[in-house]
Amino acid sequence: MADSDLIHTGIVGLDDILLGGIRRGNILLVEGAAGTGKTTLGLEFMYRGVANFDESALIVSFELSPEKLLRDAAGFGWDFEGLERKGKLKVIYTSPSVILQELQSHDGLLMAEMKRMEAKRILIDGLTPLKLFGEIFNGRPFRDSLHLLVETLQRQEVTAMLTREVPASEAARAAEFSHEQFVCDTILTMRNEPRGRSNIRSIEISKSRGQDFITGKHTLRIEADKGVRIYQRAQARPRGPVEQPTSTKRSSLGVPAVDAMIGKGVFDGSVTLVVGVSGTGKTVLGVQFLVEGAKQGKKCLLVTLDEHPAQIMRNADGLGLDLQKYVDEGTVQVYYESPQELELDVHFHNITRLMDEHKIDRVLVDSLAAYHMHETDRREFRDFIYALTTHIKDRLITAFLNFESPELLGVSQISEDLKASTIVDNIILLNYVEFSNRLRRAITVPKARGSAPSRLTREYTIQRGGIVLQPSTAEEEDLEPVPQLPFSSYYGVLARSPARRSPLIEESVMAGKEMPEIETAIDDGGQDSTQKKHRGKKSPRAAKGGSRGGNARGTQGNGSKKR
Repeated sequence: MADSDLIHTGIVGLDDILLGGIRRGNILLVEGAAGTGKTTLGLEFMYRGVANFDESALIVSFELSPEKLLRDAAGFGWDFEGLERKGKLKVIYTSPSVILQELQSHDGLLMAEMKRMEAKRILIDGLTPLKLFGEIFNGRPFRDSLHLLVETLQRQEVTAMLTREVPASEAARAAEFSHEQFVCDTILTMRNEPRGRSNIRSIEISKSRGQDFITGKHTLRIEADKGVRIYQRAQARPRGPVEQPTSTKRSSLGVPAVDAMIGKGVFDGSVTLVVGVSGTGKTVLGVQFLVEGAKQGKKCLLVTLDEHPAQIMRNADGLGLDLQKYVDEGTVQVYYESPQELELDVHFHNITRLMDEHKIDRVLVDSLAAYHMHETDRREFRDFIYALTTHIKDRLITAFLNFESPELLGVSQISEDLKASTIVDNIILLNYVEFSNRLRRAITVPKARGSAPSRLTREYTIQRGGIVLQPSTAEEEDLEPVPQLPFSSYYGVLARSPARRSPLIEESVMAGKEMPEIETAIDDGGQDSTQKKHRGKKSPRAAKGGSRGGNARGTQGNGSKKR
C-alpha cells in the first residue's frame, strides 16, 4: 500500500499498531462501554487532524453540548475555540431526528457545512441514540439509516469516526448482533477492565479493511495535559526480517573470579540470569557489573522495581562502589517504577525507549520477581521476559536479570517458577549453605552458552568492594582435589543429593556378614585399579556376635570408614 493511501491519526501509539495509519476514506467504528474513552479518542482524532495535518474537522454530538466538549478538550491542552475561530473546526450539537432528516437530502445543512469547510475528518458521537431514534420513532430498521449515513460520508470523501456504546460484559457483547461491524471498515474496541482493585484500559483493532495491523489488546492511557496514549503490547511479534547480531568479544563482570568461573567473562550481547534468595548479593553483583561497564566507558541502564534508587546508591556507597558518580556523569541511567499497579506494556515501552535513546551497552533489571509476583497471568509474564530479552539481544546489549528464588537453601524450583530460564545465555546461582549453626554463601555457574564454565561451587563473602570469592585450596595451594567417583558409586543422583554408600556394605552390616570385596576404584590418575579391602574381615556387628542391640550410630560410622 502506498503511503499516500494512509492518513495519520496523530494519536500517540495508534498509528504504530495500525502500521502507519488508517486508509484514507475509511469509516471507523469505535465501540466500548461507558467510561472507556471513546469520545476522548474521537476528539483527539479531530484535533490532531487539524493541528498536525491541516485537515478541517466537523464534530456532531447528540449528548454533550459544545460548551462541555470545549471544556473537556481544554483539559488536554486542545484549543478547540481557537480552531473554531479560524474556521478549521466546527462542533454541531443536534438531535438524531435532524441528522436522519439531513441524510434524506443531498443539499442539507450538514452536507453544505462539510463542503464549505472542505472537511476531511468527521466525528459522529454516537450511534446509540441515532439507532434508538431510528427504530423506535421512525419505525425503520437501523441498518437502513446506517447504510444511508455511510453512503453519504463516502460521497463526501471524508474519513469518519463513529462511536457506539456496547455492554461491558464480554458475554453480552458477543451475543449482540451489530450490523455496524459489517458496514464499517475499521473497528476499534475499547475496554476498561478490573484487575485486582484497580482498572486497566485497553484498545484492540478487530478489523481494518485493506491493511495489516498488530492484533491483540494494547494498553491505553488517558493522561492529563496529553490525551490518549496507546502502548503496543510487549509480546507483539517483531515485523520484518529478524537478524540478531552476535559478538565474539568478552567483557568482565567486575569480579575476576566470577569471570573465570564463567569462562573469561561474558560475551557482549549475552543475557545472564542471577538467581538467589534475598540477601545473597544479587543486587551487589549487579552494581559491580554496572560500575565495571561504566569504567570501560559503556553506557549503562539500571531498571529497579524492588528498591528505590536512593537506597541502592546508599548501599553501593557503603561497599565502596561509587555508582552515584557514574549516574551524575550520565554514564549510568536509572529507571525506577513501583511494582504497584504496574502496566507491562507501558513499562516495556519506557525502558526500551531509554535503551534506544541512550544507546545502552549494559542493563541491570532488579528484579524479575517483581514482574512475577505482579502478574496473575503467568504466560503474560513469560512473554514479557521473552520480548525484553529479544529487544536486548537485537541491540547487542549485555544484560543482568536478577530473580529471587523462593528457597532459602537450593534452587530446585527455578525451572518451575521461571520458565524464561531457557532463553538466557548464562545462569549464576547464589545460595546459602548451612554449616553447623552458620549460613555461608556459595556461588555456582551451571550454564554459560559458548563457554566452558567451571561448574565448581565457590564460597564468597560480601565486603568492601562487593562480592569477593574465597580462595580455593585445591587450586591455589596445589593440594590434591577430592576424588571424583563415577555415578555408580553414589545413591540419590537423580534426587540431586548424592551420597557415597554401598548397598553391599550396608547389607553386610545389617546381617552381620563379612565385608564384601570392592573390586574397582579410581586411582589418583583417574584410572580404574583393583583393590582388595574388607576381604575376610568381619563387620562391626559380626565382631560383636551379631547382636541387634549394638549401637546403630557407631555401627554405621565404622562401616562407612571401611568403604
